[in-house]
Amino acid sequence: MGKRENFGEPAVVSEFDESVIAINRSAKVVKGGKNFSFGALVVVGDRNGRVGYGYGKANEVSDAIRKGGEAARRNLVRIPMNGQTLPHEIEVKFGGARVLLRPASAGTGLIAGGAVRSILELGGVKDVLAKSLGAANASNVTKATFKAIAGLSTRSEVMARRGLAKAEAENN
Repeated sequence: MGKRENFGEPAVVSEFDESVIAINRSAKVVKGGKNFSFGALVVVGDRNGRVGYGYGKANEVSDAIRKGGEAARRNLVRIPMNGQTLPHEIEVKFGGARVLLRPASAGTGLIAGGAVRSILELGGVKDVLAKSLGAANASNVTKATFKAIAGLSTRSEVMARRGLAKAEAENN
């Protein structure tokens, strides 16, 4: 009888929450029939400004989701925030998908759908108006949302880029 390595130890608890955005089933036709494989688009986030996405492929759905989660943890980005919302409005296009993210006043809630909602929710954004325009392809919407997050910058970052001192910025 083999000895189990992690018997009695608690499972590793991750600081990140995980959400499956899309599962893709692919079939390869062979002599004996069809061989199915699966791809899973997974988003992970700590609900505190860090979020990432990954795509995992395997012959079983659960393995694909696990691989996607691992890939997502390797590709984390920080969402620049102004309180519980975004610092400014941004519209980004990736492939056929266009994503519009707009800051909202406190108490508005997360008004977004599909992949955009999952990403912002796991990122910890509480008040935002978002719209997915163009193609509804989950992969491209996800990539457009992450491109938009990368395009966001806080007031202090903009001031630093413009070469304005903080004292000057406070006087204006």
